[in-house]
Amino acid sequence: MSLLSIDEVKTLVEQPKGWCVSIYMPIYRVGAEIQQNPVRFKNLMREAEDKLVENGLSNREALELLQPAKDKIDSDDNFWQQPNDGLAIFLADGVFHYYRLPLSFDELVVVTDHFHLKPLLPLLTEDGRFYILALSQQDIRLFECTRYSVSEVELPDVPKSIDEALLYDETAKDGQFRISTSKGGTNNPFQHAGSFHGQGSPDQDKHQEEILQFFHTVNDGLQKYLRAKRAPLVLAGVEYLFPIYREANTYPNLIDEGITGNPENAKPEELQAQAWEIVEPLFLKSQQEAIDHYRELAQTGRSSSNIKEAVSAAYYGRIEELFVAVGVQQWGSFNPDTNTIDLHAEAEPGDEDLLNSAAIQTILNGGTVYAVEPDQVPDEAPLAAVFRY
Repeated sequence: MSLLSIDEVKTLVEQPKGWCVSIYMPIYRVGAEIQQNPVRFKNLMREAEDKLVENGLSNREALELLQPAKDKIDSDDNFWQQPNDGLAIFLADGVFHYYRLPLSFDELVVVTDHFHLKPLLPLLTEDGRFYILALSQQDIRLFECTRYSVSEVELPDVPKSIDEALLYDETAKDGQFRISTSKGGTNNPFQHAGSFHGQGSPDQDKHQEEILQFFHTVNDGLQKYLRAKRAPLVLAGVEYLFPIYREANTYPNLIDEGITGNPENAKPEELQAQAWEIVEPLFLKSQQEAIDHYRELAQTGRSSSNIKEAVSAAYYGRIEELFVAVGVQQWGSFNPDTNTIDLHAEAEPGDEDLLNSAAIQTILNGGTVYAVEPDQVPDEAPLAAVFRY
């Protein structure tokens, strides 16, 4: 499956007009519960219809708005058999998006003038994203992962094998080959490529030189995909390849520990699970450093757990780091024209979850969001922010 991208989130944030319906539900895939999936879906659709009517739509208008989701699921006999744990549906006038995702959601229906995206945060936040580079001499694969999912990245600019990278000349005699190499030596992979000819040899040093040149070419091609990224990169391959690739690597977030073994026949999910064990301590460390940063700034005015202050700051791009509690809502409304916020204990017509708004705006403005359990938010608040200024 494809991970949700920031561009898709922007579409969900900017596209709606009028009432927006957000529906979340878990998908059960084993046992007797699997038969309850269609029933749960119908119940949530009925709840969405009731909420639309409460907000002023007629029953006919409500049913018309919800009909695309019903048509899609009723027409697909295998809809509930897909290997995913959660379903997210977004409906508005002329808008219908749905995602089967590797995250089990609590049942939730939200009807406001914005889509409710906070349950998706564990799939969106940078603090949970990492890469796996599966290395072998005959296959190169790059995976983009979170704790919950894995997706292979297409690499049209990266050679798939050492033969492809080294441009073997099959017409040459006596095993002669041609290698593309960087002018000025292989330690400078960003310079223009030159070439040299050599005589084939079983000598191990010569073979390692070929592998090194291959990995320089791989590294150069990966820059298109990894440039400006901050996510950890984990190598997967036979162990003797790791130091050779590290010599060619220029990505600053390649981590020391790798997944050893031939990855050619490994399933992406297997690699993702092994890599998560390696990177999880890094994310926990990053999260703790962010908490410490928040506390260090507590007396400077650059951190706050005040909802009104944080929501406004998120909208104007002032938040550097935001902690937000999953499974918690704070209903209300924010008027950016007057920079005023109204908070309500229960959802009222026109309300939105302000925690959702703060988190999404922080992501869209380039900040980092930590979607955590409520007891992990500093100051035991529903959200806590570190400001850029």
